[in-house]
Amino acid sequence: MMRFRIYILLGLFFLFSQLNAQHDSTSWLKRTVENVFGEEAPAGEPKFLAYPTLGYAPETSLEIGISAVLLYYAKKDYEKNRLSELRTFTFITLQRQYGIWLDHDLYGDDDKWFFLGKVRQQRFPLLYFGIGPDLLEEDANLVDASYTLVKERVLRKVAPNLFAGLEFDYQRLYNAQFESDPIHNPLGTEGSQNLGLGLGLVYDNRQNVLNVRDGFFAEVAYLRYAPAWGSDFDFSGVYSDFRYFKSMSTDKKQVLAAQLVGTFVNGDVPFNQLALMGGEQLMRGYYLGRYRDNNLVAGQVEYRFLPFPFSKRFGAAAFLGAGTVAPTIGDLRLSQLKVAGGAGIRFLLFPSKDIYVRFDVAFSEDGPGFYFFTGESF
Repeated sequence: MMRFRIYILLGLFFLFSQLNAQHDSTSWLKRTVENVFGEEAPAGEPKFLAYPTLGYAPETSLEIGISAVLLYYAKKDYEKNRLSELRTFTFITLQRQYGIWLDHDLYGDDDKWFFLGKVRQQRFPLLYFGIGPDLLEEDANLVDASYTLVKERVLRKVAPNLFAGLEFDYQRLYNAQFESDPIHNPLGTEGSQNLGLGLGLVYDNRQNVLNVRDGFFAEVAYLRYAPAWGSDFDFSGVYSDFRYFKSMSTDKKQVLAAQLVGTFVNGDVPFNQLALMGGEQLMRGYYLGRYRDNNLVAGQVEYRFLPFPFSKRFGAAAFLGAGTVAPTIGDLRLSQLKVAGGAGIRFLLFPSKDIYVRFDVAFSEDGPGFYFFTGESF
């Protein structure tokens, strides 16, 4: 399913060039654009960026939104502490759909605490293709629904770069309406709310989560969803995520990145909480949920030029991903592996914090997909 999004941010960059040529220091528009592309605050100071977006997707028609990013160091100590980031995105569409997203990676002073999570509140259509690894694109069923997600990890440092703690995941799907009778008649078609509680173990030696030059991240978590604490369905899941980053040049401007993800759920799992393949992070080129089932294994590799040797701010990346889903671990098959890959450009927004925006074009058996975000996909 082809989707595309056009962002005002790139247009602002070229407008900034023209405004500089005119030296119009009194222009409000110039000051606004300079806040995005101009000089930064000192390295230890917080940095806030907000910019408008325009988008279009077949499910939504015209989309109008605002994105914002807040970057800071605990106690403004950039020599000892890691860069924390808070990202928000809000949008409305001509079809009266809306959404508010909030993602964060927050490190406390001296890494004593680590808060990793995301929040979603949206009324937004999603495509349901069915369950399993062999589904036709023409079987897509449009589901109009409202959705709430609150996923949070509260982790305490137990050793250098090693964190352990509690995880919880609350998901509610309501006001769900399928365009036609869903394939396989899955659980949760009338909506559900489920709360998962569990434990997580994270190893993280990254210094900049939006752009890792060298480092390793690993998470293994177990979550239990039970009626005893308010869930409509009884199921559990094991979730794993491993990421490796290695500089491939002496100046660290070329980076090899790799990721391996596994999701394994069992019990009475509603269709919206099955393992989903696709999206803007892993398996770019496939619609999120293009394939779904109880078990998912997927991985990707990416080679990044950050930036090009001949440019101070422009770079690029090439990536390749593969993955599959199955009802049981024993049913996972290489013959059912899906492959997607592509390339994209990068633009350096904050030189002292090494933060880029990315515009990626990915290709899969379903056609191209287009993505624009602050920070790398993983």
